[in-house]
This record gives sequence, C-alpha cells and structure tokens, in this order.
Amino acid sequence: YMKKLKEEIQKIILKLDSKIIREENLIIDEDNFDKDIYPFNRFEFVISKLLAAGHMSIEEYLDIRSRYYKRNKYLPLFEITAPRTFGERWAQYHLFEIAPELECASPDYDPNYSGEYDLWYNGIRIEVKASRAVLKRSGGRLVQKALDSNSKQKFEMNFQQMKPDCCDVFIWIAVWKDRIRYWVLSSEEVRTNKYYSSKQHRGNVGEGQLFLTNSNIEEFNKYEVKEKDMLFKIKEKGT
Repeated sequence: YMKKLKEEIQKIILKLDSKIIREENLIIDEDNFDKDIYPFNRFEFVISKLLAAGHMSIEEYLDIRSRYYKRNKYLPLFEITAPRTFGERWAQYHLFEIAPELECASPDYDPNYSGEYDLWYNGIRIEVKASRAVLKRSGGRLVQKALDSNSKQKFEMNFQQMKPDCCDVFIWIAVWKDRIRYWVLSSEEVRTNKYYSSKQHRGNVGEGQLFLTNSNIEEFNKYEVKEKDMLFKIKEKGT
C-alpha cells in the first residue's frame, strides 16, 4: 500500500544529482532504516531530509500527503485486528452515522429477540455484515494486503454466519482503502442466491456464508445502495 507513495517521493529524489542522493543517503529502502515504528519509518526519514535540505518544498510535501490521504482514506479500518470489533462495533456505529433512525435490536422492540440479528427499523429486523477487500493470498498483515477500489488484483470478501430465517433484511458493507460500498438484500434474496452456501460449518443449521470476489461482485450491482437511499431500500426490502 506504500507503492504509490514511494513512486511519488522517488520522482523528487531522481531530479537530484546522483552524488547528492548518495551522500545524503536518500534511498527509500528497508535496508536503509533500522526499524519502522509508527510514525517513524523510512518514508518519514527521507521526507525529513528532503525538506531540511530544501530538495522538497512544503507545497510538494502537502500535495503528496493530500493524495496519500485520498488514496487511503479507510486504510485504518484494515488495522482493526479483532473481527468482532470491525464487523459489529465499527460497522453498526457507521450505519448509525448514515441513518440515525436505525435502532439497536432489543426485546423492547421485539419480545422474542435473543441476539439473532443486529438492528431494528420500524418493525424490520436487520442483520449487518462487513468485510474488507484484501489481496487473495495467505500471509502478511491485513493492512499490507489492503486493496483500492480500482485494483485488478484478486480479492475475496466473506460475509459469514448469516441466518436468513432470523432477519428480514441484510446490509452488507464492503471496505476498500479508498471507498466503502453498501448492498441491501432481503433475507429471501440471500437464501436463494446461487453463491450462498448454507453449509458454513458442520452441524450449523440455518446459518451460511457468501463470498464476494472480483469475478462475481458485478452480479450484485442491483442490490447496491447509496448512503442517502439506505432507509428507503431497507423499507422496500423488509416489507
């Protein structure tokens, strides 16, 4: 995820005389810096030297920083290592920011409620699932495998532990480094989808999973919604 940043800094470095690059040790390389510990790393080290020596203007620095933030707006969400913290706490509170009318599920609204779903809206039972787009390969930290929405790399997002019999509507949230997308489906649309597997774990009854990948994600375009249309689509799918 640092590839583009490295390219932008290298463009400035390569304008300098090779003697200056060598003498001032302006090389962005793992071997050129003992240890990366946030916020001190090889990029910060080289940028500091470029600024101090007058090889980079403050305007150039601010421009690089602005573009980096834009490309990686949601990168901190890939640093959340606890699945429940991301999938429940962040995802649900994010939806509350989008649609404050949503309520946490509770026996106050549904006397039969016992944790089967997440949210409530005007009698509609809602289950929320969130996932992150990462490079489809094993090994490495999640943040190192994070992808942007224009990437052609193979990815796989797993919406799991879904119980169509226990809710009326599903909200899926997918996070890329630079973008968040939302889909709203009725429980029946999930249950009957050809990609839905009701056999996530042996012995689990009524619970399944569905994988969104680079090869099938466009098939779900008809379920995608904008933030402003979230409540309207929940009502449409849930009644």
